[in-house]
Amino acid sequence: MSEEARSPDGNGKVKRVIRIGTRKSQLARIQTDSVADKLKELYPDITLEIVGMSTTGDKILDTALSKIGEKSLFTKELENALERNEVDLVVHSLKDLPTTLPSGFTIGAVLKRENPHDAVVLHPKHAGKTLDTLPENSVIGTSSLRRAAQLKKRFPHLEFKDIRGNLNTRLKKLDEKEDFAAIILAAAGLKRMGWDNRISQILEPEDCMYAVGQGALAVEVRARDEDILEMVSVLHHPDTVLRCIAERAFLKRLEGGCSVPVAVHTEVKDAQLYLTGAVYSLDGSDSLKETMQTSIATDEKSVEEVDERVQRVGVTAIKISSGALDGAERLGVDLANLLLSKGAKEILTVARQLNDAR
Repeated sequence: MSEEARSPDGNGKVKRVIRIGTRKSQLARIQTDSVADKLKELYPDITLEIVGMSTTGDKILDTALSKIGEKSLFTKELENALERNEVDLVVHSLKDLPTTLPSGFTIGAVLKRENPHDAVVLHPKHAGKTLDTLPENSVIGTSSLRRAAQLKKRFPHLEFKDIRGNLNTRLKKLDEKEDFAAIILAAAGLKRMGWDNRISQILEPEDCMYAVGQGALAVEVRARDEDILEMVSVLHHPDTVLRCIAERAFLKRLEGGCSVPVAVHTEVKDAQLYLTGAVYSLDGSDSLKETMQTSIATDEKSVEEVDERVQRVGVTAIKISSGALDGAERLGVDLANLLLSKGAKEILTVARQLNDAR
């Protein structure tokens, strides 16, 4: 606990201060405040303090993320603060967290997922159009290789260019200049910012599958802090946890990251978990896509004790059936193995090399 962060209140009772680390962007603060509100509701006696900090990814704004080559662009500074006991937990967008966390850390909660799909935000002069109906050679802004690879193939009449910056910056670049006809953003971020009215089109999986963990918030803690782990574990949303473990296991087995186009789609239906995963060449011309499923019927007896050793792709999910968790992780690995057996490694290796050479 940060500096044994306990403060006596007026009644002589010991009040506990929990420090939450976050990036400073408006969206990060909104996301962190939503987690803090939930904790406050569940534990009225705790005092929460929010500590904002800038990360490498926030500072390097002139380079595409896939070119920076650093896996923990938006997380390292926050984890350093966690390690130094300056904060007790950190709120991230799950898609920013690498599939292998540094030793001593774990994801103690994965909250209910917001819409994980990508959204099209049009320049005001194109209001009412869709990607299909935009004029030939219209320029679409996205800094994601995954989005560009899928959309180039699906909408060959469009051009794709990098656009960096936080949500506010990117929307400003779209609206105030004529450089872009539209930009592609995660629907979840737009919704959390209250900007639903800017969403012109939600991209369905047949147009563009989403990133691993997209739309879900994660709470990262020190793995040894059993009390904090116990406290945040009630925030876990079981279906989201199982979907995201399958997605992260898929990505980890493929050794994917920001610098390769990997996309997923998951669904829980009738106690079955469905995972669709795909890999793409940079221009989308070459791709592999498969779907597999597994049963996640829960066995009440197999709910785990708190044990930091039971981490699945960085997630410690106490209170969720270990059988279901194992099944979700295996599903991700099995699907990745299927794609690897069909040549996924070659596609991703070429994509990585071409991206490095850009």
